[in-house]
Amino acid sequence: MTLNAPPAPTTAIDWDNLGFKWVDTNGHAKYIYSNGQWDQGEFVKDSYIKMHICAPALNYGQECFEGIKAYRCKDGQVRIFRPDANARRMQYSADLACMAPVPEDLFVEACVRAVAGNLEFVPPYGSGGALYLRPLLLGTGPEIGLYPAPEFTFLVMVIPVGNFYKSGVKPVDCLVVDNFDRAAPLGTGAAKLGGNYAPVLKHSSAAKEKGYAITLHLDSKTHSNVDEFSTSNFVALTYPSQSDNTPVFVAPESPSILNSVTKQSLVQLAKSFGWKVENEVVPFTDITDNRFEEIAACGTAAVITPVKTIERAGVTYQIGTEKTREAIGAGFLRLFTEMRGIQNGDIADPYGWMQPAEGIAPRYE
Repeated sequence: MTLNAPPAPTTAIDWDNLGFKWVDTNGHAKYIYSNGQWDQGEFVKDSYIKMHICAPALNYGQECFEGIKAYRCKDGQVRIFRPDANARRMQYSADLACMAPVPEDLFVEACVRAVAGNLEFVPPYGSGGALYLRPLLLGTGPEIGLYPAPEFTFLVMVIPVGNFYKSGVKPVDCLVVDNFDRAAPLGTGAAKLGGNYAPVLKHSSAAKEKGYAITLHLDSKTHSNVDEFSTSNFVALTYPSQSDNTPVFVAPESPSILNSVTKQSLVQLAKSFGWKVENEVVPFTDITDNRFEEIAACGTAAVITPVKTIERAGVTYQIGTEKTREAIGAGFLRLFTEMRGIQNGDIADPYGWMQPAEGIAPRYE
């Protein structure tokens, strides 16, 4: 079943010059957990929330979040990319922070509800933009002791965002952060908790002032293995093998890194190409020994951000070849094109990633 076409994109937004920042929309979806159960939720036409000053979310950082995108596809329908996968990851984060888990069906319902109330804010097909969804789970009931909140708030806000690569996908410079560990070996690095990100801001901001677009973290125990970038997962492609001219897709194995939905998707696509996939410890010497022809950061915002140099302790390591340092390499370009093709509805979606399949109908509340 295919629905009638949703409302057209609003003319109040300059879609060609839309960045990645807050834009007022119609509202957000909000659900409350109290007395052991979630309520039916509501669509709130306000960009502010009222919270008790004693809420553990404010006092102890009892919160977690997700990042998802919805797209206006080639057939005119609006669909969300893999919200069920983000639902499962939020359940992991919630468990780690002792919060009431959001059932997968409620999570997906909330995402659809938030999009359905803001369909005119989904960028036009072919613009390169998307509607960014930010699911947020907060411990909002009053509790001054170091205990879980007695009440939780789950909300999904949406923000229209522009084409991350309006001028094309360009490789960036990276700096290794050696004087700060973003996550302990048995800590919370694998969860999407706000507390994992705020302490990184100082280091990533300082790096940007020096011209480095992103920062890379190594394992906290030995500082000898790759963990992930401050903003997203680390992925790499080896030089193509001489036997079959295909690369190996490499993603680090570590208990301290986030299980990126984008990375999971790239792994599935790489396997569909017939490429070998390695998910194991990646020593930093793989970078210094030039094992990889291509390295990239992967995440919801950009899908793939190629890296051309990595600097550590004053030494700069050139990644791949002169060609891959000037533009995205052939391997990641193929993955990027396939992923965006599925998200835009330009090619078939054999994995059922774009949900719901029939599209999202307007919902006026």
